[in-house]
Amino acid sequence: MSKTAGDLAAARAEYARLGAEIAHHDALYYREDAPEITDAAYDALRHRYEALEKAHPEFVSEKSLSQRVGATPSEKFAKVRHKVPMLSLGNVFDDAEVEDFVARVRRFLGLAADAPLAMTAEPKIDGLSCSLRFEHGQLVQAATRGDGYEGEDVTANVKTIGEIPHVLKHAPPAVLEVRGEVYMTRTDFAALNARQAEAGKPLFANPRNSAAGSLRQLDPSITASRPLHFFAYAWGEVSHMPAATQMSMIEAFRHYGLPVNRLTVLCHSAVDLLRHYHEIENRRAALPYDIDGVVYKIDDLALQDRLGFVSRAPRWAVAHKFPAEQATTILRDIEIQVGRTGALTPVARLEPVTVGGVVVSNATLHNEDEIARKDIRIGDTVRLQRAGDVIPQILGVVLEKRPKHAKPYEFPHVCPVCGSAAIRETSDGGTDVVRRCTGGLICKAQAKERLKHFVSRLAFDIEGLGDKQIEQFYAEGLITKPDDIFTLAARDARAETKLADREGYGETSVRNLFAAIEARREIALNRFIFALGIRHVGETNARRLARHFGTFEALRETARAAREGSEARAEIDNIEGLGAVVAEAVADFFAEKHNEDELDALLKYVSVVPMEAVAASSPVAGKTVVFTGSLERLTRDEAKAQAERLGAKVAASVSKNTDLVVAGPGAGSKLAKAKELGIETIDEDAWLKLVAKARD
Repeated sequence: MSKTAGDLAAARAEYARLGAEIAHHDALYYREDAPEITDAAYDALRHRYEALEKAHPEFVSEKSLSQRVGATPSEKFAKVRHKVPMLSLGNVFDDAEVEDFVARVRRFLGLAADAPLAMTAEPKIDGLSCSLRFEHGQLVQAATRGDGYEGEDVTANVKTIGEIPHVLKHAPPAVLEVRGEVYMTRTDFAALNARQAEAGKPLFANPRNSAAGSLRQLDPSITASRPLHFFAYAWGEVSHMPAATQMSMIEAFRHYGLPVNRLTVLCHSAVDLLRHYHEIENRRAALPYDIDGVVYKIDDLALQDRLGFVSRAPRWAVAHKFPAEQATTILRDIEIQVGRTGALTPVARLEPVTVGGVVVSNATLHNEDEIARKDIRIGDTVRLQRAGDVIPQILGVVLEKRPKHAKPYEFPHVCPVCGSAAIRETSDGGTDVVRRCTGGLICKAQAKERLKHFVSRLAFDIEGLGDKQIEQFYAEGLITKPDDIFTLAARDARAETKLADREGYGETSVRNLFAAIEARREIALNRFIFALGIRHVGETNARRLARHFGTFEALRETARAAREGSEARAEIDNIEGLGAVVAEAVADFFAEKHNEDELDALLKYVSVVPMEAVAASSPVAGKTVVFTGSLERLTRDEAKAQAERLGAKVAASVSKNTDLVVAGPGAGSKLAKAKELGIETIDEDAWLKLVAKARD
């Protein structure tokens, strides 16, 4: 991918636009069980997004895929904090990418092309991820994945699923957190929809939605009336591991009385993986349940541990998705949505059409350049592609069916919400592909979207204050800026018309809302940074900034001084994984007076505390580490991953803020600078001893 100035600007804009679009569909899929597009369309968005991220590692959107898993838990259930994050998988879509996955694993581990490498291949069940916690063999808790860190407590509902044992057999570990998929067979799905139709109730779109809707009933008796099933395939917290390989763990689950998928096989090469994938693909229609691909995992658990995770997904596993499904329909209209950064995003309103068992009625059109490139016009018959249950992609137009009077679409040059000019920013990198409203805070769409982001799951995560409530409170002038949230209770106490007297509210719901707000008056630094909505700062980069600076005061002081070419700008730029684009965005945010004013107002009501320590007891926790030279027993990626797991901050270059330099053979200028600054320097053997000490 070319990295000329123009290409970089275009790629950066596309990356940001894709991030916002994917966030929208994640919320619909994971939280509402009401996807708008197919898996194929969604996967295409993610695939393009991850390709941009790979080509331009300095790009980070505030809603980056690499920082997200699922969506915020529903407000209907109590929340469960996962002891071990319940993350999702990266996707691949063709045979070449499977070969690349195996090659990447070998490179990371430093394995030769002919070195043995066992991998498992298992059907990817199209259901709802669920975690079951057993203590001394007893089922004590069940939870959905939620956002990967916090899910919903669905214990009572899960206990109604007949094939999930309440007591395990054969002396399992004292603590065993089993993870798997709740699903519904196609036959049971058809019968359920027949009953729904007979009762005059809405029909479910597909078995996945019916399983998710059934599991998330407030009344467990409704869940009990629906035929749900479960496959176990992974684990979270375990007091002692009963096996040393993925395949042996699956066998252990079966031994304990848990249902496992018998189509899981052991493979020894990319050729074996692909052979099994195509066998499963051919058998797909005959299976009693829906699958949307095959999951590959490194079998050796010690190698899984070495490989670790990258943001939202493990390096040691990947999902190979099945090809997308397609259909044609009519484009009835193009509507413009305005996001919190002012981006104008065109959305296609479609004549509803069923694609792969899901009715879809809209699709993203990305930006005005894509509309022009594909020459998409209102009234056109368009070709859609989807794979699963997220939003479809418009592949192109069926020109022979174009209406005679169809005109090229004219993208608006003014904001449809506030009427301000909508422009495509230009810089040294060229012209942005995204057109943005220049209205800023006077644009109600941007103000509302900023507030929605502020209370979102990875930010303040205020239960009872979701998108619907923000829309209502903003329209009524009750909440127009973040600090208004924390004065809401006091203002309500003085108001003539109480919130509890309004339609849709009551004493209990208002009391719960105020309690949820009160509980967020103290917030972790990483969540606070994310909540600010700084462009290119998503969850992962918020964590990087929080880990590096430790306190909000330190970040704010450095960001205020981060003029171009300054030492402060270089400090942010040097944080591993950030780079110049993020450093510029952080500096620009704190240079805006209205942002500083909002921060001052907000900090009167909110206390920001350090983020939860990662491996706080390790000898390098909180320290800044630089790796240089050739490592002989570890790959560079593996060493960096180890350091981050131990709570260290990995930097790209040596500065006065560096605490430790790990130098291998061939170390040059970085080692010299470390000696000049008097920074502690160790070799690879000493580093491995530190790692071993931390594990002990």
